[in-house]
Amino acid sequence: MSQTPPPGTTQRSKNIGFREFVLLCACLMAMNALSTDPMLPALPAISQDLAIPHPNDRQLIISLYFLGLGLGSLLFGVLSDRFGRKQVLGVSMVFFILSSASCAAASSFSMLLVSRVCAGFFAGASRVVTVGIVRDQFKGDAMARVMSLIFAVFMLIPVMAPSFGQAILWVGPWRWIFWALALQASLILLWMLLRMPETLKPENRMRITPGTLLGTIGTVIRTRSSIGYMLASGVVMSGLVGFILSIQQIFYDVFKAQTFFPIGFALIAGSMGVGSLVNSRLVSRFGARRLSQSALLAFIAIALIHLAVILSGLETLATFLVLQGMTMLTISFTGSNFSAISMEPFSKGAGIASSFQAFLTTALSSALGSIVGRAFNGTTLPLTLGLLVFGSFAFLIVIWAEHGKLFTRPHHNALREAEFDAVH
Repeated sequence: MSQTPPPGTTQRSKNIGFREFVLLCACLMAMNALSTDPMLPALPAISQDLAIPHPNDRQLIISLYFLGLGLGSLLFGVLSDRFGRKQVLGVSMVFFILSSASCAAASSFSMLLVSRVCAGFFAGASRVVTVGIVRDQFKGDAMARVMSLIFAVFMLIPVMAPSFGQAILWVGPWRWIFWALALQASLILLWMLLRMPETLKPENRMRITPGTLLGTIGTVIRTRSSIGYMLASGVVMSGLVGFILSIQQIFYDVFKAQTFFPIGFALIAGSMGVGSLVNSRLVSRFGARRLSQSALLAFIAIALIHLAVILSGLETLATFLVLQGMTMLTISFTGSNFSAISMEPFSKGAGIASSFQAFLTTALSSALGSIVGRAFNGTTLPLTLGLLVFGSFAFLIVIWAEHGKLFTRPHHNALREAEFDAVH
């Protein structure tokens, strides 16, 4: 990656180099991983301290965060189209920090859950506004490449997050995890305010009116590739949410591998980082559609193999690590590519489109993923069945979105290649 500024940026955006731009965007989006993954080793301690009645109920600490994230995602992209990316992102991050502090001070399970919903709500801005920032300057396969680079850096966070949470638990109570999260978010906020330019051009700002909102959302719904890939992304991400909700109990209760949990989680999550990095290298050559559709087929095949292993009674910690790592690898090829394909038509109204995308995918993934989490029965079967169902359903949606024509590369023209070469 060179320091060449992205094409089409404003003069002010030249103050930040491309590498710093990718790193800062990754840190902004990583706030969601920081808000979930470090808590996983702490769930038993939180459950004991706050007298949570049923082991599966502690999953609400994660799933209700996703609920708030979906609601917030619907709002902040819309506001950023009117008032600018930087201002909306800055204000929301301040309230996210306050919500994290409230989680740290929670005296009851109910107070913790309310604070988690609030934290998720305000964290919605870090996701949708960051996607809007990237879309302000890139499109098509070029956007898919940049998003893959962001995800590759971003995935370093969940790889280390459980170990980070476990390290805090060795020296202090679980509440320190939330205080550490508030501190980290404060540092990211300061970095963003000092270095991130305003990327939304004045001519692309939109008034917030019912007509504007309905018009953009209507365009999303009428554009089969946009709504189709948004839905497919939400269904695939349901598997990831189900994994996050189930993984602590799988390591602790199924494999009795509490001490290995941070390492095992890092190995599985690390495969997503590797996949995102590989995708960033290949997407300019093969295109977002070809890579993501091939990965989705591989996702289904791996789930079938994993199901056969479980039903044959051959499931071990080793088979779980290998097959789940391969599954996460394929997910990394769908996320950024599906997002880029669905956002392609929206140079204007990217914030609204990004908000609708984030709301739809988060609502779907949190609802379906929660079903998998709540179905945990002391085995890996519910998670694997969920992955197989989600992958198959997502593939049917993609077929519909593409009118049955898979592995194509529409709109591949010289302009995109010029953009890609100029930046990278």
